[in-house]
Amino acid sequence: MTDTLTAVPTDWQRALAIVAHPDDLEYGAAAAIAEWTEAGKEVSYLLVTRGEAGIDGLPPEESARVREAEQVASAAAVGVETVEFLAHRDGVIEAGLPLRRDLAGAVRARQPELLITINHHDTWGGAYWNTPDHRTVGRAVLDAAGDAGNRWVFPEQLGGTGLKPWDGVRWVAVAASPRATHAQQVSDWAVEKAIASLTEHRAYLEGLGEDPAAYARSLITRGVDEAAERFDGRRCVPFELFAR
Repeated sequence: MTDTLTAVPTDWQRALAIVAHPDDLEYGAAAAIAEWTEAGKEVSYLLVTRGEAGIDGLPPEESARVREAEQVASAAAVGVETVEFLAHRDGVIEAGLPLRRDLAGAVRARQPELLITINHHDTWGGAYWNTPDHRTVGRAVLDAAGDAGNRWVFPEQLGGTGLKPWDGVRWVAVAASPRATHAQQVSDWAVEKAIASLTEHRAYLEGLGEDPAAYARSLITRGVDEAAERFDGRRCVPFELFAR
């Protein structure tokens, strides 16, 4: 972790955010995404699971239906219109070629310059252990940035499918990383959009025993205010940025 944060590059037009679960982006990146979409940048979401194991009081299929709908509404709150879901199993995402293949295919289809994901490290910092799904997906996103550009990796995706190799990923931005290096400054307007975005996950947050609106306001405002201490006093969303 650096003492001060550098501004995230903004000379890009398309981004693809890939995370494990509905709500992952709302816990770390939503205010930055609101700034980017407001500036005219194209951001789309890819969820590796449907969130079916996320609500203890709901059977998996019902949880998946509810959480998909919440994620679509949550994305709309920050200006994201395209939200897609894969069928990997929530809670037990397996690292390996099937996951890498799916993510490489998504990168080839969307052709982003920026990939966004969530913390892939073992911990959130200190003693807080990260979950297997986050670690697995975050690392696979980093791999997919290279896989997508190599025509000899998953060549069955090319040709008749209409996909082509895509070697245009320039950065991978990891939200909620304990090793943040960069930040996107966010306005009060974007912070309010991020709060609204997290609040849309009502069933999930209520399942955790939280009041959605109050919880979202507390978490989002605390995060951008604490990050400002490393960004010249400016509210921001921190990222660990990998360049390619």
